[in-house]
Amino acid sequence: MTATVPGASALLGLYARVGPVFTGGEGVELIAEDGTRYLDFTSGIAVNALGYGHPVIRDAMTRALDTGLIHVSNLFRTEPGEVLAAELTGRSFADQAFFCNSGAEANEAAFKFARKWSRKTGIVAFSHSFHGRLFASLAATDHPEYQRPFLPLTPGVRILPLGDRAAAEAGITAEETAAVIIEPVQGEGGVRPVADEWLAFLRQLCDERGVALIFDEVQCGLGRTGTLFAHEQTGVTPDMLTLAKPLAGGLPMGAVLVTDAIASALAAGDHATTFGGGPLVASVAVEVVKTIAEPDFLASVRARGEHLGSGLARIAKASSKIKSVRGRGLMWGVELSVPAAPVVGAARDRQLLVLSAGPNVLRLLPPLVIEDADLDRGLAVLAEVLA
Repeated sequence: MTATVPGASALLGLYARVGPVFTGGEGVELIAEDGTRYLDFTSGIAVNALGYGHPVIRDAMTRALDTGLIHVSNLFRTEPGEVLAAELTGRSFADQAFFCNSGAEANEAAFKFARKWSRKTGIVAFSHSFHGRLFASLAATDHPEYQRPFLPLTPGVRILPLGDRAAAEAGITAEETAAVIIEPVQGEGGVRPVADEWLAFLRQLCDERGVALIFDEVQCGLGRTGTLFAHEQTGVTPDMLTLAKPLAGGLPMGAVLVTDAIASALAAGDHATTFGGGPLVASVAVEVVKTIAEPDFLASVRARGEHLGSGLARIAKASSKIKSVRGRGLMWGVELSVPAAPVVGAARDRQLLVLSAGPNVLRLLPPLVIEDADLDRGLAVLAEVLA
């Protein structure tokens, strides 16, 4: 049942919100205003990696608030952002970091950095991609229905067929292309792990033609696939990496990680943000990254991912509605032979929250702290609604 809240009609109607009004959360459950608990397989769209009420986040926020520094602007130095930059670069290929407020902003920044570095303007993305809703990131998103109302989009952005080597060799040129952007595991486009061989091919092609390779790990990064960064499993290293969603534990934060080669082309004033990397959000992000990066934590994500994947495979064998199951870690897609929306609704009616990823794919993104017993609870609901 959908409740009526004073002021709800004052919100601009850009979201088709459904279900109850949530007033609390605990562990891997959201709590509605009537006290009903919902098992959450969405994590706020891959944001709430540590679930709800986790002491790491609560304690980090309390310590940050006790300093009195929520915001001072990027005109001055504060410690948390510098510590976070060191934490992320120390655990990755990157040498320097830029902080912003969202994944779309991170991708927009990466496009600008690539253009300044390369002195070229072309951006190449691929079919089934999703990189954001701002003008350049929207142009790189393979969802014509999202783009159509806002044409013309940023020029110079092309979308090529994923996996088509001939198209890539023709469309990624030394003369025009500044950057290639790709998600190692596509999220909104249907939860599609990209083949390692394709990423290696793009790496070689970008090296040969002086093109920056950007991995968009906004949804699939920071532990979601069982390693701190999704591309670690592929053996391919980008020039830039974009992050967001779980980075600050639910507070708005994005990041671009870059090599010194890219950073050397940038100067003070080339790009900016008012709130990016502020002391409150950065303080929380430091603790979130440290927690997720623990080897035992990542091993647990991998084990839980295998458990979830095996359970989904069993359901697929018993249900004619399932065409395929794919995923890594705790990021799974279930491709259906029927529309996904009614299945999402039926699961919600049984107190399980799941997502769609396109018209016919269920997307499962449970908190990374979930236990096998809760995975089994969710699998039982899915088996029922897909029977």
